[in-house]
Amino acid sequence: MAMTAEEKKYKGIIWTLSIVIPIAVAVLFGVNLQKLGYDVKPLSFLPPIYASINGLTAVLLVWAVSAIKKGNAKLHENLIKVCMVCSSLFLVMYVAYHMTSVSTPYGGEGFIRLVYFFILISHILLSIIIIPFVLFTFVRGIAGAYERHKRLARITYPMWLYVAVTGVIVYLMISPYYTH
Repeated sequence: MAMTAEEKKYKGIIWTLSIVIPIAVAVLFGVNLQKLGYDVKPLSFLPPIYASINGLTAVLLVWAVSAIKKGNAKLHENLIKVCMVCSSLFLVMYVAYHMTSVSTPYGGEGFIRLVYFFILISHILLSIIIIPFVLFTFVRGIAGAYERHKRLARITYPMWLYVAVTGVIVYLMISPYYTH
């Protein structure tokens, strides 16, 4: 099946965002306003909020898939839009936290340390990889290319769900080591 006009229209934007977002996050992650001499208070209240947003995203993704399986396309679309907003809010809060706070090292030892870093690294890598998948899947759905949307969604959904769930797990594993 050929790309719809809508998909062609957004293809360049999607690829640009898929490259620019991870680079911007990486750059901003390395900027600490306190170390640069700015008098900012650490936004230490954000991690439980953005972890909760990840958890909410996971629940909404499962609900969205359930809705489409029951034939409720409008609810599915609305839930996916909320998931996209949640993921965007997570990203903004995550960057804001790291720009105002000193990074917390993981304090676990032994095997659990390996588990933590496996989950963290897979979470980070998939959070980068998922960007074009989410955006192309969304555009295919909005453009009415439902068969192509469905095929891509079968790949996008488990990756996005994994990123959302592991975001919560990473938070729960590192939260005992936060200093307040």
